Amino acid sequence: MEPKLIEQVVAQVLIALKDRLPELESASRTIRVGISNRHIHLSNEHVEILFGVGYQLKKLKDLAQEGEFAAEETVTLVGPKGVIRGVRVLGPLRKTTQVEISRTDAFSLGIKAPVRDSGQIEGSAGITIVGPCGSITLKEGVIMAARHIHMHPDDAAFFGVKDQDRVSIETTGTRGIVFKNVLIRVHPKFRLEMHLDVDEANAAELNNNDAVQLVRQS
Repeated sequence: MEPKLIEQVVAQVLIALKDRLPELESASRTIRVGISNRHIHLSNEHVEILFGVGYQLKKLKDLAQEGEFAAEETVTLVGPKGVIRGVRVLGPLRKTTQVEISRTDAFSLGIKAPVRDSGQIEGSAGITIVGPCGSITLKEGVIMAARHIHMHPDDAAFFGVKDQDRVSIETTGTRGIVFKNVLIRVHPKFRLEMHLDVDEANAAELNNNDAVQLVRQS
């Protein structure tokens, strides 16, 4: 083949690859998994009822998302059919108390917790929460958190998605599956991480820090 013809072919291939670069990068870039066990977010009012007036949560460890942490404190959930002890409190405090559990937990407690995006607790399940200094009974506030991905705006731009989009995520391995309707949450303080509950992770045999791929938008 003539040298000039080779140069032309090489140039065409490079142009084609350049045009497909975002697609190829997106296909190869993975997202880290964070598995969410049952936990509770508390309002200041409820912290004082459960742990005492003026009580401040004690940080046990930082979580992956900036400013979020697991507290030393735990509470007990009491439902119509069962009790779950040692439910971890997560900080910082929120305006409204929210309990996040799995479907298996809901069966154990005897409640019907709906799948909801975080913060959408209207009409959700109720529960009694017991702490060392008192207890509260919520009429609503218990959900199974919808699977979601935290993204920095740079990550969203890379993957070609925006806040509140829904996408599909593929896992690998002998129990590889595709998770559909995965919510995208974008914020400058977010770090790239997909959150699943324990039941979802077990179904796909996923562990913390395993890698998954965004395959297409739902």
